[in-house]
Amino acid sequence: MPVGTRRHGMPACLMLVLAWLAGCSSSEPFEEPAPVPEVVSSVELDRVWRVTVGDGHDGKFLYLQPALLADTLYAVSAEGELVAVNPDNGEFLWEQELDRDIMAGVGGDLDQLYLVTENARLLALSRENGEELWEAALPNEVLAPPQSNGNMVLAQTIDGKVLAFDTATGNKRWQYDGVVPVLTLRGAATPLVGTDISLVAFANGQLFALANENGQPLWQYAVGQPAGRTELERLVDVTAQPVVVDSAVLVTGYQGALAALDLRNGQEIWRREMSSLRSPAIAYGNIFVAESNGTISAVAGATRRIVWANDELAWRQPTQPVVIGDQLMVGDFEGFLHLLSLEDGSFTGQLEFDDEGLRVPMLRWQDRVVVYSNGGRLAAFKLNKRD
Repeated sequence: MPVGTRRHGMPACLMLVLAWLAGCSSSEPFEEPAPVPEVVSSVELDRVWRVTVGDGHDGKFLYLQPALLADTLYAVSAEGELVAVNPDNGEFLWEQELDRDIMAGVGGDLDQLYLVTENARLLALSRENGEELWEAALPNEVLAPPQSNGNMVLAQTIDGKVLAFDTATGNKRWQYDGVVPVLTLRGAATPLVGTDISLVAFANGQLFALANENGQPLWQYAVGQPAGRTELERLVDVTAQPVVVDSAVLVTGYQGALAALDLRNGQEIWRREMSSLRSPAIAYGNIFVAESNGTISAVAGATRRIVWANDELAWRQPTQPVVIGDQLMVGDFEGFLHLLSLEDGSFTGQLEFDDEGLRVPMLRWQDRVVVYSNGGRLAAFKLNKRD
């Protein structure tokens, strides 16, 4: 992931890189990545369907995450091709050419979709046909998909501003200005919008709960604490969306921790020092984390001990892990899909999907996983175990 600056900070091309972070003109890792593991597959990925959505990210370092809303899948390309897809068979329900360059992935609620353009405009569109309903100006770029609870939609800019808009009119309700360091990773955590509160994370390592009524902070938690003498050493970005489990919230941070908090008051339940840029996956009492150095780890939820760790994807920029059946699935920067056993972390299957790479989280749909590549390939896969 490239290192970036706020728009009014130092020029982005003056940035250095750390570990697998990429330079400002490339998404290639700086640290030498491990070779593609040699896998004798016991589990295969069968492709159910595949379609193409424009040119995908169009060579830009974006996070154009698709969205599954009710029984429809929505995806957008960097050049503004928006599609609604039947996730069962990949059939296009409708297509809309927006004639806008898009910066962030798809957000939505029961009635509307939300996108952010390259020139920092928040768009609200009909879920029925993609028709534009309203637009609103934002103060800076947005990388994370806007999120809505049906009553308000939240957008978070790269310079730490969180803005709430009325979903019916597009009128701004409130704005919260977070603190963001000059040097940050090029990425942003997707806000988590609930009925009464929203969880938002910032590049200074802080997670906040904001009241939906007025944007006032209810509590905050330090996922990471800056340490070291240089700006690179002090990077503690939180770029992963928090995960809510019952009354607890799980959060990860770069050069920070995997932590469980009480959702009501932000009190720490437990914490394990760990560096990650991705949201964790949860299954069978374990928490599965793609660490920033490429190691895939399973952490026991009850004891916080490491159950297993697989380092064969070192510096390959694994995507957010997703659980399907008894397998863990991740993608990497060269476009490979990897299957690992939930039991011991050993590789069980592998597939090369798109040599332009994989970046955005994969989505679960019934018994399959939906994958959207940097090059615009959108596909659904299901498991096929060999006898």
